[in-house]
Amino acid sequence: MSIGAGTTIAAAGMESRWRAATARAYFSCFAGVVDAALIMASALTIGWAYHLIALGQQPITDNLVQIGLVLSLFFVMPNVFRQEYAIGNFICVIVLGFMTKTSMIFSRGTMALLYVGGLVAVIAGRYLLVRLVQIGSKTGVVSARRIFLVGFEDEIVAFANRHQPWNLGMQIVGVHVLPRDGGLDGARESLAAAVRAARSGAPDDVFVLMPWEAKPVINATIDHFATIPSSIHLGADPLFDRFHDLRLSRTGTVSSVQVVRRPMDVADIALKRAFDLVASAAALILLAPLLALIVLLVKLDSRGPAFFLQRRYGFNQQPFRIFKFRTMHTLDDGDVVRQAVKDDPRITRVGRFLRRWNLDELPQLLNVLRGEMSLVGPRPHALAHDHEFERRIALYARRHNVKPGITGLAQVNGFRGETATDDKMRGRVEFDLAYIDTWSLWLDVTILFRTVFSSKSYRNAG
Repeated sequence: MSIGAGTTIAAAGMESRWRAATARAYFSCFAGVVDAALIMASALTIGWAYHLIALGQQPITDNLVQIGLVLSLFFVMPNVFRQEYAIGNFICVIVLGFMTKTSMIFSRGTMALLYVGGLVAVIAGRYLLVRLVQIGSKTGVVSARRIFLVGFEDEIVAFANRHQPWNLGMQIVGVHVLPRDGGLDGARESLAAAVRAARSGAPDDVFVLMPWEAKPVINATIDHFATIPSSIHLGADPLFDRFHDLRLSRTGTVSSVQVVRRPMDVADIALKRAFDLVASAAALILLAPLLALIVLLVKLDSRGPAFFLQRRYGFNQQPFRIFKFRTMHTLDDGDVVRQAVKDDPRITRVGRFLRRWNLDELPQLLNVLRGEMSLVGPRPHALAHDHEFERRIALYARRHNVKPGITGLAQVNGFRGETATDDKMRGRVEFDLAYIDTWSLWLDVTILFRTVFSSKSYRNAG
């Protein structure tokens, strides 16, 4: 290849990279505008509806515009400057306004409804944007992130098969295989050609893929590729694939790879608790007529109490009594508790409907207010089942490192109802542990959204 041809290819690669970066910047701005518009629309719509229906009066539109602008500012601007999507910015503003009522022009009812409605609007908008990006990336309409792979053949093939980067918004612009048996000298000869190929492709990121014991070759590869304007990533050891939240930790001169984090730090706990308090209180207020109707139907359908209390393990295996609407003729809470199965004769007529649509779990909003549960977390089981599964399923007890939830990551992925086999329980536990390792408030909001709107959340009802 001539120098002129190489220069032309490199220029084309840089132009493509510039277009991709520009497209991502424009899209980020577009996403911010969409978020701001959705928040503003929510403030106006919910404010007008609440004042007209609940208060019987027209609101002052200027006040609603003000709150919409403030929320948009606090939510969109930090996300733009930090280049990450932090739903907590929106939540913190709402919680502060609700708890302190700093301005008399905004009722707490409006704030509570805006908290729920605004989140739903932003989540729906983000979901649609993500789907558009995924479709656009696969069809070539949206420019993907350009990556270059260099390393040993087996590791490159394993990386491509395991991660399928083309489905993650990445475009592989080049691959260079280094000789595995040539030693450091052989690698150096090949690395010069690899750098020339990478420079022509103008990648955003370079992935160095080889076993970590090949330290001399890894160091030489990084030294060579440090001369091109790209990020360099060292491919992870396959052992790390089992961990969802790897982080590089530094304390003084001590560096380490953190494979498992504490479930939550103090700030996380406070933020999650604030979210639970406001959302569960708002849900109880909004659902009060439905709850009263269900109590009446349960009492009319069969003899017995409307509510069923059963012992469960909570955070750090502390026992508590969970609230549920009674859906069976029996009230089992002993050393032996038989799980409900499909077409179980113990289930009442109303109970079957309640279980089918997850309505029997609504009284657990009271457990959330009391601090015994969270809106989202691993589902708690009867104590008898906990003791049994802890003996049979590895790391089962780790589910208790966070508060149990009314719904969870396992439930929105179809793991609901009877766990007749160890495989079914292992599948549930895997999702529960993944939730613990990857927790964020955005994940909680997403799970709540999927609990209501995803068909998987209603599968396998007992």
